[in-house]
Formats: sequence, structure tokens, C-alpha cells
Amino acid sequence: MASARHALCAVALLASALTAACSADTSPLRLAEPARRNPETPDFVAATRRGGDYLPVGVSAPQRPVRTKSAESQKALEAELEGARSRNEARGRAAEGASKGAGKTTGQGAAPGAGAE
Repeated sequence: MASARHALCAVALLASALTAACSADTSPLRLAEPARRNPETPDFVAATRRGGDYLPVGVSAPQRPVRTKSAESQKALEAELEGARSRNEARGRAAEGASKGAGKTTGQGAAPGAGAE
């Protein structure tokens, strides 16, 4: 009985030792089948990669050209933004007026004479 328990503990210890070092290069599981250091890239991966290499650390990306707006397009944008601002201000005034008048009238769900005593 005791030898079976010792054997079971030894097997459990051996299994945990084999699987505990799976990430290390000296793992017995990795040594059983030699791993390839530079595996070939699958076709579907190579086909979806973008051209060019990654930038090394500390190197800035090349400057992008600055596209300036023409005078007409800039004035059109300003007019569009001014219109949006005036619409938003009008909506704000309307909502403000609606909130002030809401307390004086009975709402849709209120019974007739609910506020009168």
C-alpha cells in the first residue's frame, strides 16, 4: 500500500516536472522533438502581409505631405460649422423653453385637474 502511494507520488512529480518547464528551451518535451528555429511562413499569412518592414524602435515615421484647403473650401467649411452652431443654439433655446413651460401645464399622462386643488 505504501509502495503504491510512493509510486503514484513519483509519477505525479515526474509529470509535473515534465510539464512545468514547457516554455524553457531545455524542456524534456521540446528535446523529444527538435523544433525548427525558422519555420516557413504559411501561404495565407504571406499573402495577407503588407509590404515593407516594421520601423525600428526610436525611428520616426516619414513625414506625410500636408494637404491645405483652398480658400473656397475653407469658407464653405466655416459656413457649415456656423450653421451647425446656430441650429444647436436654437435647439437649446427650444429645449430650455420647453422645460420652463412643462411645470405650468398638465402633461399627457396627467389626469384633468390633477394639479388643481
